[in-house]
Amino acid sequence: MQIRDADTGDIEGILAIYNDAVVNTNAIWNEQRVDAANRAAWLADRQRAGYPVLVAIDDRQAVAGYASFGDWRAFDGYRHTVEHSVYVRPDCRGTGIGKALMATLIERARAIGKHVMVAGIEAGNVASIALHRKLGFEDVGLLREVGTKFGLWLDLAFLQLSLDARPDPDGVRAARS
Repeated sequence: MQIRDADTGDIEGILAIYNDAVVNTNAIWNEQRVDAANRAAWLADRQRAGYPVLVAIDDRQAVAGYASFGDWRAFDGYRHTVEHSVYVRPDCRGTGIGKALMATLIERARAIGKHVMVAGIEAGNVASIALHRKLGFEDVGLLREVGTKFGLWLDLAFLQLSLDARPDPDGVRAARS
């Protein structure tokens, strides 16, 4: 398996994984499939913002999983925090691809100076929650019945990982001293 930055040639693989999650899981709280133009625009938006979209490539040179992060919230005060997503092709789940993608994604977030990575996971997704805990994420909250899919109310579990231990977000205190 190889992990690398995604390019437009990976759109169809990303699209297949995304749409599978829409149709068959509670991992994505959308109910409508998207097309290749949607995923291409998403990829371009992430790249334009300077955020990675990573793909795991299997031995057949097919996309086995993907991961990315983006702004957690749109306000300036949240600029050091990102929220991520990671999805693995159904036939590749449980093989370590999600963990490998996440490890690389965490390093990328650290490399660009992010301080916290947030995970919003459907509370019944025990495998994803367990993976995040293994990677050092801590449980920080649960929002009950904030989503719906397949005729069910869904709870949203929040986990977070501190990416560094800096006490001063922007070096302001040190500059004033």
